[in-house]
Amino acid sequence: MQISAVVASRMTSSRLPGKIMMDLAGQPALIRLIERLRKSRYINDIVIATTINKSDDIVEDTAKEQKVLCYRGSEEDVLLRTLRAAEVTNTDLIIQITSDCPLMDAETIDVVIERMLENPYLDFVTNQMFLTYPLGFGVEVFRTSLLKEIEQLTQDPADREHVSLYIYERPETFHLSNIEAPVYLRRPNFRLTLDTVEDYELIRKIYEELYPINKNFDLYQIVNFLSKNTELLSINSTIQQRNAR
Repeated sequence: MQISAVVASRMTSSRLPGKIMMDLAGQPALIRLIERLRKSRYINDIVIATTINKSDDIVEDTAKEQKVLCYRGSEEDVLLRTLRAAEVTNTDLIIQITSDCPLMDAETIDVVIERMLENPYLDFVTNQMFLTYPLGFGVEVFRTSLLKEIEQLTQDPADREHVSLYIYERPETFHLSNIEAPVYLRRPNFRLTLDTVEDYELIRKIYEELYPINKNFDLYQIVNFLSKNTELLSINSTIQQRNAR
Protein backbone atom coordinates (compact mmCIF):
# COMPACT_ATOMS: atom_id res chain seq x y z
CA MET A 1 0.00 0.00 0.00
CA GLN A 2 1.33 3.39 -1.02
CA ILE A 3 1.10 5.95 1.80
CA SER A 4 1.89 9.61 1.15
CA ALA A 5 1.88 12.69 3.32
CA VAL A 6 0.31 15.65 1.51
CA VAL A 7 1.27 18.99 3.00
CA ALA A 8 -0.73 22.01 1.82
CA SER A 9 1.70 24.94 1.90
CA ARG A 10 1.63 28.53 0.67
CA MET A 11 3.36 31.81 1.37
CA THR A 12 0.21 33.96 1.45
CA SER A 13 -1.12 33.08 4.89
CA SER A 14 -3.65 35.74 5.92
CA ARG A 15 -2.48 35.95 9.53
CA LEU A 16 1.27 35.41 9.09
CA PRO A 17 2.49 35.67 5.48
CA GLY A 18 5.66 33.69 4.82
CA LYS A 19 5.36 31.69 8.03
CA ILE A 20 6.49 28.42 6.43
CA MET A 21 9.87 30.02 5.71
CA MET A 22 10.38 31.44 9.20
CA ASP A 23 13.50 30.22 10.95
CA LEU A 24 13.39 27.39 13.48
CA ALA A 25 16.83 26.42 14.80
CA GLY A 26 18.54 27.42 11.57
CA GLN A 27 16.10 26.11 8.97
CA PRO A 28 12.70 27.20 7.60
CA ALA A 29 9.64 25.78 9.35
CA LEU A 30 8.69 23.83 6.21
CA ILE A 31 12.03 22.02 6.18
CA ARG A 32 11.69 21.19 9.87
CA LEU A 33 8.27 19.66 9.17
CA ILE A 34 9.64 17.62 6.24
CA GLU A 35 12.44 16.32 8.49
CA ARG A 36 9.92 15.18 11.06
CA LEU A 37 7.59 13.55 8.51
CA ARG A 38 10.53 11.50 7.27
CA LYS A 39 10.74 9.81 10.66
CA SER A 40 7.37 8.08 10.14
CA ARG A 41 7.58 4.30 9.81
CA TYR A 42 4.76 4.25 7.25
CA ILE A 43 5.01 7.30 4.98
CA ASN A 44 6.50 6.40 1.60
CA ASP A 45 6.43 9.84 -0.01
CA ILE A 46 5.98 13.46 0.96
CA VAL A 47 4.20 15.79 -1.46
CA ILE A 48 4.20 19.54 -0.92
CA ALA A 49 0.92 20.84 -2.35
CA THR A 50 1.42 24.51 -3.10
CA THR A 51 -0.20 27.05 -5.40
CA ILE A 52 0.55 28.38 -8.87
CA ASN A 53 1.20 31.83 -7.40
CA LYS A 54 4.62 33.29 -8.19
CA SER A 55 5.15 33.85 -4.47
CA ASP A 56 5.14 30.06 -4.02
CA ASP A 57 8.11 29.47 -6.32
CA ILE A 58 10.20 29.35 -3.15
CA VAL A 59 8.01 26.54 -1.84
CA GLU A 60 8.64 24.47 -4.94
CA ASP A 61 12.37 25.26 -4.77
CA THR A 62 12.47 24.13 -1.15
CA ALA A 63 10.70 20.87 -2.00
CA LYS A 64 13.25 20.19 -4.76
CA GLU A 65 16.15 20.97 -2.45
CA GLN A 66 14.72 18.55 0.11
CA LYS A 67 14.15 15.93 -2.61
CA VAL A 68 10.43 15.66 -1.96
CA LEU A 69 7.67 15.94 -4.54
CA CYS A 70 5.77 19.13 -5.26
CA TYR A 71 2.41 19.75 -6.91
CA ARG A 72 1.13 23.22 -7.78
CA GLY A 73 -2.55 24.00 -8.15
CA SER A 74 -5.39 26.30 -7.14
CA GLU A 75 -4.95 28.51 -4.07
CA GLU A 76 -8.67 28.45 -3.16
CA ASP A 77 -9.52 24.85 -4.12
CA VAL A 78 -7.38 23.04 -1.58
CA LEU A 79 -9.47 19.88 -1.94
CA LEU A 80 -8.61 19.51 -5.62
CA ARG A 81 -5.01 20.52 -4.98
CA THR A 82 -4.69 17.81 -2.34
CA LEU A 83 -6.26 15.21 -4.61
CA ARG A 84 -3.97 16.03 -7.54
CA ALA A 85 -0.94 16.03 -5.24
CA ALA A 86 -1.88 12.55 -4.00
CA GLU A 87 -2.29 11.34 -7.56
CA VAL A 88 1.31 12.37 -8.29
CA THR A 89 2.42 9.36 -6.24
CA ASN A 90 -0.52 7.08 -7.06
CA THR A 91 -1.01 6.90 -3.32
CA ASP A 92 -3.64 4.72 -1.68
CA LEU A 93 -3.71 6.56 1.65
CA ILE A 94 -3.41 10.30 2.11
CA ILE A 95 -1.86 11.50 5.35
CA GLN A 96 -3.00 15.09 5.58
CA ILE A 97 -0.75 17.37 7.61
CA THR A 98 -0.88 21.14 7.39
CA SER A 99 2.24 23.27 7.14
CA ASP A 100 1.08 24.94 10.38
CA CYS A 101 2.50 21.98 12.32
CA PRO A 102 6.33 22.20 12.44
CA LEU A 103 6.38 20.43 15.83
CA MET A 104 4.48 17.37 14.56
CA ASP A 105 6.21 14.13 15.60
CA ALA A 106 6.30 10.75 13.88
CA GLU A 107 4.78 8.89 16.81
CA THR A 108 1.59 10.96 16.68
CA ILE A 109 1.34 10.42 12.92
CA ASP A 110 1.99 6.69 13.08
CA VAL A 111 -0.62 5.99 15.75
CA VAL A 112 -3.28 7.47 13.45
CA ILE A 113 -2.01 5.56 10.42
CA GLU A 114 -1.97 2.29 12.37
CA ARG A 115 -5.64 2.69 13.31
CA MET A 116 -6.52 2.91 9.62
CA LEU A 117 -4.30 -0.01 8.61
CA GLU A 118 -5.69 -2.24 11.37
CA ASN A 119 -9.33 -1.38 10.52
CA PRO A 120 -9.75 -1.39 6.73
CA TYR A 121 -13.50 -0.77 7.00
CA LEU A 122 -12.81 2.76 8.25
CA ASP A 123 -13.11 5.69 5.86
CA PHE A 124 -11.37 8.32 7.93
CA VAL A 125 -9.13 8.39 10.99
CA THR A 126 -8.04 11.52 12.81
CA ASN A 127 -7.11 12.84 16.24
CA GLN A 128 -9.15 16.04 15.89
CA MET A 129 -12.84 15.13 16.11
CA PHE A 130 -12.59 15.31 19.87
CA LEU A 131 -9.52 17.36 20.67
CA THR A 132 -7.15 15.83 23.24
CA TYR A 133 -3.81 16.52 21.53
CA PRO A 134 -2.31 20.00 21.51
CA LEU A 135 -3.41 22.23 18.65
CA GLY A 136 -0.77 21.78 15.96
CA PHE A 137 -0.70 17.98 16.19
CA GLY A 138 -3.63 17.27 13.91
CA VAL A 139 -3.40 14.25 11.62
CA GLU A 140 -5.99 12.98 9.14
CA VAL A 141 -5.84 9.71 7.19
CA PHE A 142 -8.18 8.78 4.34
CA ARG A 143 -8.10 7.04 0.97
CA THR A 144 -7.40 8.85 -2.26
CA SER A 145 -10.39 7.05 -3.76
CA LEU A 146 -12.68 8.62 -1.14
CA LEU A 147 -11.34 12.12 -1.78
CA LYS A 148 -11.88 11.56 -5.50
CA GLU A 149 -15.55 10.76 -4.82
CA ILE A 150 -16.00 13.80 -2.59
CA GLU A 151 -14.37 16.06 -5.15
CA GLN A 152 -17.24 15.18 -7.49
CA LEU A 153 -19.93 15.57 -4.82
CA THR A 154 -19.42 19.08 -3.47
CA GLN A 155 -18.77 22.56 -4.78
CA ASP A 156 -19.35 24.21 -1.39
CA PRO A 157 -16.50 26.74 -0.97
CA ALA A 158 -15.96 25.66 2.65
CA ASP A 159 -15.61 22.02 1.57
CA ARG A 160 -13.19 22.99 -1.19
CA GLU A 161 -11.06 25.04 1.23
CA HIS A 162 -11.15 22.62 4.17
CA VAL A 163 -10.37 19.28 2.55
CA SER A 164 -11.99 16.91 5.03
CA LEU A 165 -14.90 19.08 6.17
CA TYR A 166 -17.37 17.17 3.98
CA ILE A 167 -16.38 13.95 5.79
CA TYR A 168 -16.48 15.44 9.29
CA GLU A 169 -19.99 16.76 8.78
CA ARG A 170 -21.42 13.38 7.64
CA PRO A 171 -20.75 10.83 10.38
CA GLU A 172 -23.92 9.02 9.33
CA THR A 173 -22.40 8.38 5.89
CA PHE A 174 -18.76 7.61 6.65
CA HIS A 175 -17.03 5.31 9.12
CA LEU A 176 -15.01 7.70 11.27
CA SER A 177 -12.55 7.02 14.07
CA ASN A 178 -10.86 9.39 16.50
CA ILE A 179 -7.56 8.81 18.29
CA GLU A 180 -7.28 10.22 21.80
CA ALA A 181 -3.96 11.25 23.30
CA PRO A 182 -2.31 9.23 26.09
CA VAL A 183 -3.15 10.72 29.46
CA TYR A 184 0.14 12.57 29.89
CA LEU A 185 -0.16 14.16 26.45
CA ARG A 186 -3.74 15.37 26.88
CA ARG A 187 -3.06 19.05 26.45
CA PRO A 188 -5.81 20.47 24.21
CA ASN A 189 -5.14 23.85 25.81
CA PHE A 190 -1.58 23.92 24.41
CA ARG A 191 -1.51 26.02 21.24
CA LEU A 192 1.41 24.64 19.21
CA THR A 193 0.28 25.59 15.71
CA LEU A 194 2.04 28.22 13.60
CA ASP A 195 -0.48 30.86 12.60
CA THR A 196 0.53 34.14 14.27
CA VAL A 197 3.65 36.00 15.43
CA GLU A 198 2.88 34.85 18.98
CA ASP A 199 2.69 31.23 17.84
CA TYR A 200 6.04 31.59 16.12
CA GLU A 201 7.62 33.01 19.25
CA LEU A 202 6.54 30.01 21.32
CA ILE A 203 7.52 27.41 18.71
CA ARG A 204 10.88 29.14 18.21
CA LYS A 205 11.60 28.90 21.93
CA ILE A 206 10.70 25.19 21.94
CA TYR A 207 13.09 24.54 19.05
CA GLU A 208 15.86 26.58 20.65
CA GLU A 209 15.57 24.54 23.84
CA LEU A 210 14.95 21.02 22.54
CA TYR A 211 16.54 20.76 19.09
CA PRO A 212 20.18 21.02 20.26
CA ILE A 213 19.55 18.21 22.74
CA ASN A 214 17.61 15.88 20.45
CA LYS A 215 16.92 16.69 16.80
CA ASN A 216 14.00 14.23 16.89
CA PHE A 217 12.37 15.56 20.04
CA ASP A 218 8.81 14.32 20.41
CA LEU A 219 5.57 15.44 21.98
CA TYR A 220 6.49 13.91 25.34
CA GLN A 221 9.57 16.11 25.49
CA ILE A 222 7.60 19.16 24.41
CA VAL A 223 5.00 18.57 27.13
CA ASN A 224 7.77 18.02 29.71
CA PHE A 225 9.44 21.28 28.72
CA LEU A 226 6.24 23.34 28.76
CA SER A 227 5.05 21.76 32.02
CA LYS A 228 8.25 23.02 33.64
CA ASN A 229 8.05 26.41 31.93
CA THR A 230 4.35 27.18 32.04
CA GLU A 231 4.93 30.92 31.68
CA LEU A 232 5.76 30.29 28.00
CA LEU A 233 2.18 29.21 27.34
CA SER A 234 1.03 32.76 27.94
CA ILE A 235 2.87 33.93 24.80
CA ASN A 236 -0.01 32.89 22.53
CA SER A 237 -2.75 32.10 25.02
CA THR A 238 -5.03 34.91 23.80
CA ILE A 239 -5.04 33.79 20.14
CA GLN A 240 -8.40 32.50 18.94
CA GLN A 241 -8.44 29.57 16.52
CA ARG A 242 -10.54 30.11 13.41
CA ASN A 243 -13.32 27.67 12.57
CA ALA A 244 -13.98 26.11 9.17
CA ARG A 245 -17.54 27.48 9.20
